[in-house]
Amino acid sequence: MPYRPHRQHHGDRLTRLAPERTLRRLELSVTRRLDGLLNGEHLGLLPGPGTELAEARAYQPGEDDVRHMDWAVTARTTQPHVRDLVADHELETWALIDLTPSMDYGTAALPKRDLAVAALAAVGFLTVRLGDRTGAYLMHPGGLRRWPARTGKAAMYALLQTLLDTPAQPPADPRARPVTLADGIASLGRGQTRRGLRVVISDFLDQPAPGAPLAWERPLRRLTRRHQVLAVEIIDPRELALPDIGLVHMADPETGHVHEIALNRRTAAAYNAAATAHRHAVAAALRRCGAHHLQLRTDRDWITDIARFALRQRRTAGRTTGRTTTGARP
Repeated sequence: MPYRPHRQHHGDRLTRLAPERTLRRLELSVTRRLDGLLNGEHLGLLPGPGTELAEARAYQPGEDDVRHMDWAVTARTTQPHVRDLVADHELETWALIDLTPSMDYGTAALPKRDLAVAALAAVGFLTVRLGDRTGAYLMHPGGLRRWPARTGKAAMYALLQTLLDTPAQPPADPRARPVTLADGIASLGRGQTRRGLRVVISDFLDQPAPGAPLAWERPLRRLTRRHQVLAVEIIDPRELALPDIGLVHMADPETGHVHEIALNRRTAAAYNAAATAHRHAVAAALRRCGAHHLQLRTDRDWITDIARFALRQRRTAGRTTGRTTTGARP
């Protein structure tokens, strides 16, 4: 059954999900040139090619790209030095947040929707800088809602509060054409053409049938041709494996249909194999598209997973483009 958290004050809930001081210490690496203005010296959140050179500093093995080596300073000092980069200003970040009924599910510390809010908070606080803007597309069963891009922490908090205040949506009318993840990604690509960071936060569970092609792969590939894309996959442990507990009634959160299923050892094994194959297919598709891949689980410390992801991104910044980096797995 879907997870239903205890009622609590939204302000406390937001503070718990978005500890700003912790998140501001982290970095994500955008390695492509961004459209924008250079407003003086600003050590960019996401240094990448095409940026201006800043001062030289000592080379850190394992942290710095050797292609940024300043050979003139290295020759004078006889110590390896690299030249820091000043990233382009006015980073524009747009996020697609999946708020379909499957995201209301959760059996661990958080429901998947709250974890999606936490992921958006992480990206938002990391990209809120002077002149930076963050906007969002909210994907409901009945359609898409566009939240305009605004600057500042106040606008970021308003967006997060809106997500927390949005009630769980009932299953869509089966006679109506549902809004799919492919539709949301395509709308994000058509509506926002200025280069920047694009974030897709979803459980990626809209596959129509086992083994069927992933409909969102083509629009995502088009999106990564112009933008830096981060795909945040939200996972609940019960979606990966089912127990052997006998006869149960299970409801599809997307359609509301209830099925009686005998969860015996054979059924559980078949489900576990199908779930594993689906996750591998999602990871492979994201890798083919050139999107960075971060997995967050409702039964893990999501801040730790984001910290590990950000560290890996910092180490590979300027060295790889479009390479998939997955979050830490148990």
